[in-house]
Amino acid sequence: MSATIKDIARECGVGVSTVSRAINNHPDINQDTKKLVLDTVKKYNYVPNNSARNLKRIASKTIAILVKGISNPLFFSMVEMMEKEIKNNKYNYFLQHVDDRQDEVDIAISLIKEKRLSGIVFLGGLYDRSEEKLSKITVPFVLSTIGMMDANIKATCSSFSLDDKLEGYKIVDYLIKKGHKKIAFLGASADDESVGKLRLEGYKKAHKENNISFDEDLIRCMDETLPSYSMKNGYKVMKDLLANKKQFTAVFAISDMQAIGASKAIFEAGLKIPEDISMVGFDGLDNGLFYNPSITTLAQPIEEISTESISALFKMIKSKKSVKGKVFPGTLIERESTRAI
Repeated sequence: MSATIKDIARECGVGVSTVSRAINNHPDINQDTKKLVLDTVKKYNYVPNNSARNLKRIASKTIAILVKGISNPLFFSMVEMMEKEIKNNKYNYFLQHVDDRQDEVDIAISLIKEKRLSGIVFLGGLYDRSEEKLSKITVPFVLSTIGMMDANIKATCSSFSLDDKLEGYKIVDYLIKKGHKKIAFLGASADDESVGKLRLEGYKKAHKENNISFDEDLIRCMDETLPSYSMKNGYKVMKDLLANKKQFTAVFAISDMQAIGASKAIFEAGLKIPEDISMVGFDGLDNGLFYNPSITTLAQPIEEISTESISALFKMIKSKKSVKGKVFPGTLIERESTRAI
């Protein structure tokens, strides 16, 4: 068993700090004591563990990307873009999957201690976290695809996202202008406090401003036993909705993958899109473009969100000051899955 710094200190009859000063050639040490320590180090072939000193002297140059909703293809593309920018800045990165029921802030705080992070990107999740909780994150961080709700957070942070309430409103207003009055909503989990909640608020606002009442029975939450925002989830929820024999002429699904899954359930019920039911998704994924019929969608500018998120993070790492975030406009892309009635 190799000697430790405590063994050397004990052998020399000095403290551990004295051994450390001798090894590091510190001027504040008696020369005879220094010689005794170094001779003892040589005698026991002691190799100093420099990792602790190095951790203090060298920045980790590591970025963590915390992804809440790993099954969402939108995040795959964003991570790829972020990876490129991180490598261009000669930093390392690692991905951390956060389950739907996990608190990403708690995980971030643990990772900061374990990995000595330089910065964090939160993809998905977050929205209703308190100022007190977010202020415990001691490295710069960016909320990407999620807006910053509290401008007074005492942390080095920024956010880049859509206005999800506004974009949800735009989709439903578009459907209402096409003559639809019975619009189903395929949302997030029942306790969602993030984008699902905001897009639902947009759904309700569009009905209110167009003087149209909505049916609560047409508002459906995800099946929490299935992957979030997935085709399987959209398929299952739509099957359940159709089984209830509720009448509707259009569907707003808060992800393209849910919209694709829901479309299959509609076809299996002997109905056609858009002849019987119009379908709109959210995100602007290629999956919806190559589906038949192609899915009308609200496209997120993921390249801009990704690159500006990373750019802001590195500015904050350098300056130790928060950077002003940005709210991007979405783009409604009309495809084959919707029609006027």
